[in-house]
Amino acid sequence: MNKTLPTPHEIYGIDKWGKDLIVAMDNGEIGLKNPLNPSAAPISLPGILRDLDDRGVHVPMLLRVSSYLENEISHINECFAEAIQRVAYKGNYRGVFPIKVNQQAQVIERIVEFGKRYSYGLEAGSKPELVIALAHRLGREALIVCNGIKDEEFISLATLSRKIGFNTVIVLESPKEADTVIKVVKELGVEPMLGVRVKLTNQISGKWEKSSGDRSAFGMNTDQLIAVIDKLRDAGLLHCLKLQHSHLGSQVPDVNDVRRAVSEACRFYTELTREGVPLTHLDLGGGLGVDYTGEKSATESSINYTMREYCTNVVETVQYAMDAAGIDHPDIVTESGRAVVATSSMLIFNVLEATLYDAPTAPKAEAEDHHLISDLLAITEYISAERLQECWNDANFYRNELRALFHRGYIDLRQMARAERIYLHLMSRIKQHAAFDNISVSDEQLNTLSDIYHCNFSLFQSLPDVWAIDQLHPMVPLQMLNQHPDRRAVLSDITCDSDGKVDRFILADGISHSLPVHTLPENEPYYMGVFFVGAYQETLGDLHNLFGDTNVATIDLRADGGFDLLHEQEGDTISEVLSYVEFDPQDCVAAFRRMVDEAISSGALKSKDRKLLMGAYRDSINGYTYYE
Repeated sequence: MNKTLPTPHEIYGIDKWGKDLIVAMDNGEIGLKNPLNPSAAPISLPGILRDLDDRGVHVPMLLRVSSYLENEISHINECFAEAIQRVAYKGNYRGVFPIKVNQQAQVIERIVEFGKRYSYGLEAGSKPELVIALAHRLGREALIVCNGIKDEEFISLATLSRKIGFNTVIVLESPKEADTVIKVVKELGVEPMLGVRVKLTNQISGKWEKSSGDRSAFGMNTDQLIAVIDKLRDAGLLHCLKLQHSHLGSQVPDVNDVRRAVSEACRFYTELTREGVPLTHLDLGGGLGVDYTGEKSATESSINYTMREYCTNVVETVQYAMDAAGIDHPDIVTESGRAVVATSSMLIFNVLEATLYDAPTAPKAEAEDHHLISDLLAITEYISAERLQECWNDANFYRNELRALFHRGYIDLRQMARAERIYLHLMSRIKQHAAFDNISVSDEQLNTLSDIYHCNFSLFQSLPDVWAIDQLHPMVPLQMLNQHPDRRAVLSDITCDSDGKVDRFILADGISHSLPVHTLPENEPYYMGVFFVGAYQETLGDLHNLFGDTNVATIDLRADGGFDLLHEQEGDTISEVLSYVEFDPQDCVAAFRRMVDEAISSGALKSKDRKLLMGAYRDSINGYTYYE
């Protein structure tokens, strides 16, 4: 048996994906480090949860760390500033945050607050998002970039907003939209700031490759682009066209894809300039990825570059292209959402109970046992690390033979139950050897023995990308990390849906279909954390089984190692969720009351029970949708 047990980093890879924000502490708890004060000791995440629980903020919850959001906004702006200074680039960086990535008010307000000193702006892809953007006082040079399909109302609001100082750019998506814009601005008598979206032919690799290339949904090809230029020239509005937009892709894993796409965007920029278009801004859209797995490789859930490398490559590529063409350096715009906001949020939930696929003891042999039961039981006598694969093979053969006999009626239910318990005991012995010895049983075989840990969350509401597109997020227990995890499990949510489970996990040595966990402690909670969920997960969720939003807490990490609770949002009540699906909660109460009164009238219910029943119904309808 090995004397040295693996560390949490060697099991879960926390040091690979944690970005020095999420760490394993000596006391076995996950700690949060303050990137704005790197010398400060990490603060215990379970300790934060205990404090919040005392204040009445309970799991499951979405925990937002304001310090992480501030750090990422500073990081991207400072990396671009460093790259611009290093190569003597003559334009500026003007980043914008795409509101669609996280539309929550607390998030947008802090992005505006932290980004103001960098003239950091917002991207709006719809009228509601434009309304959000225009409700915030942005920096004087900050942009509001309007993408997506736009009707006359959208165009009017965007154009008129320039009269009160907003730098609102209407990005033209098609020749038809150009016609609408020309019509509206002529009627308003206000000159707009326009952009044009160019469809690149370069296609990125990774999960989102279909969002790029010449089959992507948005943008114009060269023929459409020329048509729009001619329309604007004829309408006397070509001088308003200041920005070229070219979306690189989403979660681009390979930095060389970034280089190629930026280079192609620059070709269009230089040609449009030669056409007489007075461009001043080059918008390269999104693409800056997050290394969810810590692999640092060009794979779907990782990236092979750093923020600094990304910024340097973008600036250098644009500079070379413009210098070669003899064109002034444009202001560079990017719409990085995922990389800015993902790390700032984490989903925290408790494990409610476990279904265990093993048994600590095996029943003794009985005289009436079928001989296959005796054969199965005999495996306990020769189980060892050296013969583990043989034991695995024998146990599964005998168990399957016994199941076949049971199906045909040759053994009864009690004998089958004894056989299953013997099998589960054998599996527990196999898992013990697998946990501590070098053995030949494969991870794939061990994953079939994984326990099911039933957890207090809804996959569909809080982690929709995990369910829908197999997005990977780091997931680890928040405590007991100074103890060896003695079990492996998949995580099942609280919904009554077989899809409501997580069975792909990031570990130090790759992706696994089970997560190393601990035997659930008695009389104390066992918390799980899902990290880097700030992008998309907060607004994409659905109401499967009518589980609503979880509680939300926004905290700021202090320099002294403590934290401040900046904002609390209570999770949805059942009453609120019912209203989302067109039920009137008061009508539900009235309907239930009528049935209770009818039961009393018919003698099926005693009058004294009315108050108890109605109280239980009202308590439920006003309560939290999750397990309390």
